[in-house]
Amino acid sequence: MFFGGICTAAAEPAPAVPPPNCTAGDLAVASGTVGSAMGDYLFSHPDVNDFFTSLRGQPNEEVHERVSTYMDAHPQVQTDINGIRQPLTDLRARCDLAAGPLGS
Repeated sequence: MFFGGICTAAAEPAPAVPPPNCTAGDLAVASGTVGSAMGDYLFSHPDVNDFFTSLRGQPNEEVHERVSTYMDAHPQVQTDINGIRQPLTDLRARCDLAAGPLGS
């Protein structure tokens, strides 16, 4: 029995080492940077801030539909927000974070 445990333990793969600049710290820095920039944008665009604030408490399906409709009607806002979020988008793509625990 003792030897069976050794074989099982040896067969388990080692945890994957994240690619360079793909650590939890990198994600935290990118998230913080994007969050700060988004806050600055929303406070300097009160109409956009009011719209997103109005979504509080709505069901996810309705939020998605309303955001999509809003962005279609306000393409510059969509461009601005996509630009602000780009560092997180790039990090997630480069580090394949959607597949791991940091991407959830």
